[in-house]
Amino acid sequence: MAEIQPAGSNRVGDRLRRAIESDIWFSFTRSPVTMLSAAVTAIAFLAALFAPWIAPHDPFDLASIDLLDASLPPAWMTDGDPRFLLGTDDQGRDVFSTIMFGARISLVVGFASVLFSLVLGVGLGLVSGYAGGRLDAFIMRVADVQLSFPAILIALLIDGVARSVLPRDHHDELAFYVLVFAIGVSGWVQYARTVRGSTLVEKNKEYVQAARVIGIRRSTILLRHILPNVTGPVLVIATIHLAVAIITEATLSFLGVGVPPTTPSLGTLIRVGNDFLFSGDWWITIFPGLALVVLVLAVNLLGDWLRDALNPKLR
Repeated sequence: MAEIQPAGSNRVGDRLRRAIESDIWFSFTRSPVTMLSAAVTAIAFLAALFAPWIAPHDPFDLASIDLLDASLPPAWMTDGDPRFLLGTDDQGRDVFSTIMFGARISLVVGFASVLFSLVLGVGLGLVSGYAGGRLDAFIMRVADVQLSFPAILIALLIDGVARSVLPRDHHDELAFYVLVFAIGVSGWVQYARTVRGSTLVEKNKEYVQAARVIGIRRSTILLRHILPNVTGPVLVIATIHLAVAIITEATLSFLGVGVPPTTPSLGTLIRVGNDFLFSGDWWITIFPGLALVVLVLAVNLLGDWLRDALNPKLR
C-alpha cells in the first residue's frame, strides 16, 4: 500500500524540483566563475556572521591583548608566531581576527544601506511612474540633480551635515546610523529610475486597467500587482549595489568619517595599517585590503551573473 505523504512536503519538494530544473540553476551550475564567487561570498558571510565564535582571538578583549605581541609578521615569516596566522597590528591584535570582525561591520553597513536605498528608491519609483504629472517630474528632476554628483561626495556631505547638527557627545553612538543613512540616500536613484520605467509599462496593461475598473485602491494595485512584476531588475541592482556600498563604507572609514575606531570596519583597518606600510609592517594593511577586494569582486561577479540569468536576451 502506497504511503501517503503530507501535502506540505509535496509542495516543498515540487518547489525544490522546479528550482533545480530552472534555467537560472542551469546557468549557475554551468559557470565555474559564478560558483567560485558564490562560494567565496558564502564563506565571507559565514565568517563575518560567526566571527565571535570562530575567530582565533577576540580583538576587542583588552585582557587578552599583549603589547609585546605588537607588529608580529605572519606565521610563515621569520619571527612569526604560529598563534597569529596573518600577524598582528600595532596593538598586538590578531590581523586575521580583526579582518573577520571588520568584515562583519562592513557587511552590516552594506546590507542596511542597500535595504534603505531599495525601500526609498522602489517606493519613489512606483509613485513617480504610476502618478505621473508634476510629482513624477519633481522626483525625476531631483534624481537627475543627484546623478550629477558622485555618490561618495553626497555621502560625505550628508555625513558632515549630520556631524555638525548632532551633539558631539553622541557622534560615536550615532555614527553607524549616520553612515547607513548617508550611503543609502546616495544610492536610491538607480532603483527609482528603473522601477519608474517598469511601472510606466505595467500600469497600461490590461490587468492594471481591470483592477482600476473594479475599484481596487491605488496602494493595493502598486503593492500587489505592479511591484511583483518589477522586482527582477531591482534584485540585480541590489546585488551590485551591495558591492558599491561596501566600497563606499570602506572609503568613508579610510577617510576617518565612517564608523568609530572602537568598532573597526575593513576601511578603518586599512587606514590604521596604512600608517605602518612604509615602516615594513605591510601585513597590517595589505591583508584587510585583499579581503575587501576579494569580497567586492565576488559580489560583483554574482551580480553580473544574476543580471545575465534574469535577462532572456542575454542567455
